[in-house]
Amino acid sequence: MKVLANDGISKAGELALKEAGIEILNNRVAQDHVINFINDNSIDVLLVRSATKVKQDLIDACPGLKIIGRGGIGMDNIDVDYAKSKGIHVINTPTASSKSVAELVFAHFFSLARFLHESNRLMPLEGETHFDAMKKSFSNAYELSGKTLGVIGFGSIGQEVVKMGIALGMKVKVLTRKPKTKVLSLSFFDGQTVNFEITSTNDVDTFYKDTDFISINTPKTNEYIIDTREFEKMKDGVYIVNTARGGVINEVTLLDFIESGKVAGAALDVFENEPSPELILLMNPSLSLSPHIGGNTVDAQEKIGVELAEQIIKLQKETI
Repeated sequence: MKVLANDGISKAGELALKEAGIEILNNRVAQDHVINFINDNSIDVLLVRSATKVKQDLIDACPGLKIIGRGGIGMDNIDVDYAKSKGIHVINTPTASSKSVAELVFAHFFSLARFLHESNRLMPLEGETHFDAMKKSFSNAYELSGKTLGVIGFGSIGQEVVKMGIALGMKVKVLTRKPKTKVLSLSFFDGQTVNFEITSTNDVDTFYKDTDFISINTPKTNEYIIDTREFEKMKDGVYIVNTARGGVINEVTLLDFIESGKVAGAALDVFENEPSPELILLMNPSLSLSPHIGGNTVDAQEKIGVELAEQIIKLQKETI
């Protein structure tokens, strides 16, 4: 079996594949040349992240493909149903990067609540001449402990965000299309584990009322989850972080509600217009920004590579 990891794979994942006798190619092939490369090199398995698109035309043009793997959760860059209809196995790693994404959510929350996103921009420019003025302007900060955290989505990432919020002493709310109950376990360094039973709500009014910090952790959607109607239901001074997908929050409307003071600050790791976010977003001092790096930690990439390798090896033994 021959694997093309077109968007890369961790050393641990590569090693696991090689130890199983599977050949792996780490070539980074441009989208326009992927089809020819797959066919010319008799590739059986195509592994991608978000850069490479695996749509119907590629699937039709590469009849030798047996497995398509996505290193991550969302698979909107793959025509999953069509691939399966052609007898191709489609795999992903739905939990490997959950902790990394959740930690980024709170990195942004802390940054917003303590004005770190803005002070990091200004200190190199004005720290020597306006130190006291900046100290005063950044003093209206907040603790997260005791505040209410609202999480939209209750998948693996949403669950990790909830757990981290609980660990910080926050009250938690979860919004889902249908109410569901999950038992979440918090494990600590000394072997102790504490379980929390969390029930989500589908009542939008209840969810947004009195919520201080909102994290969006949903799959890609065809329409906005947060737009004017939702913003109007929020309390004044709310903080919002989107690490889900571009297009789940209306970025233009977000800026309007930041301007009005309804939203105290927001963070975007994903954008409607990736990889070229609008300049008006990039220049807004009330936004904490990152370039779609939710799952980009060494830890997450190691887990992703190993999980993909394990699934490929298992499929090879069972069906291929």
